[in-house]
Amino acid sequence: MGNATSSMASRFAFFPPDPPSYNLKSDDGGKLRISSEVCDHREDDEVEVMKVVTKRGNSIVCMYVKNKRATLTLLYSHGNAADIGHMYPIFTQLSLHLRLNLMGYDYSGYGQSSGKASEQDTYADIEAAYRCLKEKFGVKEEDIILYGQSVGSGPTLELATRLPRLRAVILHSPIMSGLRVMYPVKKSFWFDIYKNIDKIPLVNCPILVIHKRNVIGEWCAHAS
Repeated sequence: MGNATSSMASRFAFFPPDPPSYNLKSDDGGKLRISSEVCDHREDDEVEVMKVVTKRGNSIVCMYVKNKRATLTLLYSHGNAADIGHMYPIFTQLSLHLRLNLMGYDYSGYGQSSGKASEQDTYADIEAAYRCLKEKFGVKEEDIILYGQSVGSGPTLELATRLPRLRAVILHSPIMSGLRVMYPVKKSFWFDIYKNIDKIPLVNCPILVIHKRNVIGEWCAHAS
């Protein structure tokens, strides 16, 4: 029963766009560029696209948007049925108007990332994106804000529990857990996925939850 329910929750959680919304192309200098109907990333020097390998062996696509006036960096885990081709204009506008550097990434099996999405793979995906921020761009933990939208709240909170010096966490329409999306359960089961409601009290930084009022009340009651 548990395995079957967990499998159902996993299938409900992951809907990568099919086909992906974008392709990757190399320019004359060998740099990766994103090409899609939403955007055509050609010569924007403030946007860098790269592939990084996760500890589970998948190659995921990351997009880094640099703002020269930024002092903070947003690591954005997007929602379902989207990839960074869809998110490209949102990422660039957020970076511009909020004066932030921004790292977005595709989960395994999303966009042009290899592999197949799973709970554990998304944890490895965000860890690889975070490692890229530290090692390639020299970003410090205390200057990072994690942003998780919908299913992206899962990897966001998993990483947040392991980073005590984060600047902040933003949860946009987060899920309490995979099972709680489908059933009105009041406790966590071992076979559930993304047990966010149990992880949020373990986060050691300010948290903003963007959601319906009654759902925010449930999150806050549990966290207290």
